[in-house]
Amino acid sequence: MRILLVTALLLSLTACASAQRLDAAGDVHTLLVSIRDEDQATFDAHVDRDALKHEISARLTAEAKSPKVDKNWQALGAILAPAIADIAGDALVQPRVFHKVAESYGYKPGQPIPNRIAIAGSLKAMDDGRVCATRTKDGPCILVFTREEGVWKLSGFEGDISTLRIKL
Repeated sequence: MRILLVTALLLSLTACASAQRLDAAGDVHTLLVSIRDEDQATFDAHVDRDALKHEISARLTAEAKSPKVDKNWQALGAILAPAIADIAGDALVQPRVFHKVAESYGYKPGQPIPNRIAIAGSLKAMDDGRVCATRTKDGPCILVFTREEGVWKLSGFEGDISTLRIKL
């Protein structure tokens, strides 16, 4: 009896995670379309700009203080990095910048964007209620989404910071 109860509990938790991923996939699809079409209004509606900007700024600041950077540049970076990162954060949270990130997932211009079911398959439920997109099934999180006011919004970027480039 106990095994049956534990099995039922595990199955219901798996179903919740799957429903969560499927729910998020609709908003992720909409975000991908907004990136492809450079639709600023829809992009803004599906991005937690403050959270994303804060994360990108913190990562840029950490890069400037990295041991890989020359000590003289580290000192200058410690002074200038927060202001530069703040400006860069504003410039980087744009649909045209995320073209490169989308391309790294295999979304090329002119290629149809996968449907909701396919996108749900690349999402992973996180312990804190968020979901993240990975490149491979068991790979690390790259894009993190948080549900806010009924919409799954891009709230974190854990990918390679060098892929965030301003597309001119």
